[in-house]
Parts: sequence; structure tokens; C-alpha cells
Amino acid sequence: MKTDTIKPILDKLIPHPKCPLNYEKDYELLLAVMLSAQTTDERVNQVTDVLFEYTLEDLATMDLEKIEDIIKPVGMGKRKAQYVKSIAISLLKDRDGHVPHDRAYVENLSGVGHKTCNVVFSELFKEPSLAVDTHVTRVSKRLGLVSETDNVEEIEKKLCAYFDKDDWREVHVQLVLFGRHLCKAIKPLCEDCPFKNSECKKSRI
Repeated sequence: MKTDTIKPILDKLIPHPKCPLNYEKDYELLLAVMLSAQTTDERVNQVTDVLFEYTLEDLATMDLEKIEDIIKPVGMGKRKAQYVKSIAISLLKDRDGHVPHDRAYVENLSGVGHKTCNVVFSELFKEPSLAVDTHVTRVSKRLGLVSETDNVEEIEKKLCAYFDKDDWREVHVQLVLFGRHLCKAIKPLCEDCPFKNSECKKSRI
């Protein structure tokens, strides 16, 4: 199956996709993406509605227990609370409270890795990148775009080779939303899938 077939279907199904996380400031996006690990965007938006009432300076000095109480619905509260405070301290100390266009720096912040950095840089700096999360992994394997045994790095490499570079940012969000609402991990809506009669499922890169 060729990308010139897959992309138009995604465009029709999910036209002009937007980042589902709520944010106003650059550091808010970074924190929201970090908090989104192993939870839903809806829960992240619920907690950040409260969390983002506080400034970065507030978060840098806030008791961990208070941060943990605020973000408890997203899971892994103790660890993520430590990440929130550490990121706030680091950004204030090193970058005047802003997220720099510096991958090496951002990827080394607490709780931030390559995937999170890809999402943030794609959204903030419009940098061509294709972040691979659990949704993208599941969808790309089910559609036969990658092999079942491929790891995250291999999936990213293959998807970036498969889709046009200019489409990476949009494709990432489309695959995430497709996986979240249609090609779900449990009880996927296969009868409603636009790819159900496609050769896409049989192809491998």
C-alpha cells in the first residue's frame, strides 16, 4: 500500500488535526505532553486546568505533595510530580522559563525523552517530526506499515521513510487520533475502519 493512498484517507477521516492538549505557554505544552504518558488527553487537560493556574515559579517551589495531589488523576503521581518540579526548576535556572529549540537540552529534562521532544518540537517549532507513542505503534502494526517485532526507533524510521517529510507533523496527530477513537487497543471499531478492505494490512516495509 502506498502513502498516496493512506494519507488521503487519513485526511478525509481526520482533516486538519490539532494537538488535543490544552496549553497557552511553551512550558505548559512540555508539561502536558510529559504528563500524557500512559493516560488520556482528557485526563491531562482536566489536571492542567488546575496545574496551569500556577506559574512556573510556583511549580518550582511548590511542595511535591501538592503537585501530586493536583495531577493524581493521570497516574504515576509521585514520579510525575517530581518531573514537574524538576522541569520547572531547570527551565527557570537555565532558560529564563522558556522551552529552548535545543533537542539535547530538552531530551535531558526529567521525564522527557525522544518521543516527548518530538511532539513538543513539532507543535512549538513546526519541526518535521513523527513521534511514536502507543497509538502510533499499534496502528502502524495493524495497518501493516511496520513489522510486528519493530521497536519504537525502527517504527519511527520506517514511518518517516514511508510518508513525505512535509506530512510528518500532521500524520503523527492523525495516527494518534485514529488509534484513540477507532483503532482502539480494546474493542477496535474494525467494521468502521476505512482500511478494512485494503491491502495495507498485508504490506510490510
